[in-house]
Amino acid sequence: MANVMSEEVVHGYAAALFQVVRAEGELERVEDELYRFGKLLEGNHELKQALTDQSIDIGQRKKVLNELLEDKVSAHTLGLIAFVIEQGRGRHLPQILSELSDLAAAERDSVIAEVRSAIPLEKAQQEELARALSKATGKKVELKVLVDPSVIGGVVAKVGDTVIDGSVKRRLEQLKEQVRG
Repeated sequence: MANVMSEEVVHGYAAALFQVVRAEGELERVEDELYRFGKLLEGNHELKQALTDQSIDIGQRKKVLNELLEDKVSAHTLGLIAFVIEQGRGRHLPQILSELSDLAAAERDSVIAEVRSAIPLEKAQQEELARALSKATGKKVELKVLVDPSVIGGVVAKVGDTVIDGSVKRRLEQLKEQVRG
């Protein structure tokens, strides 16, 4: 029952934030900033704890948020994240922001492909990868490229539940398995 409730909370907040972002006319930029912040939060337990710990004064939590993001994201993005934290929903923030991105992509008749690469991809590389993923999935694909040094080389792409692992790390793991074979 609690899981259904949290899914409803996530969906409700994501849908509401999506409507706000769309109404502000900055859907692409703010949605991208929110997505990236959600991924940062997902991978940083200390930050998530600092923003969600109810024993820490809300003013202090907002101060942490401002210091972290003030000059890096738009005022709309910062305000929306602060709103969710003020409402005591910070622990759901990564899921809310991920679902918001899915809603934005669906409005553009697309799906989100999260791509992890050891280095930033050039625009031409991103376009080529988006075309290849579109062909493989049969859907229009929007890339969200995240730099992840653990990939070593190549890329790991996730579209929905499908993971395409073309990383050097994965190839090395496969070689080890063959050698042991």
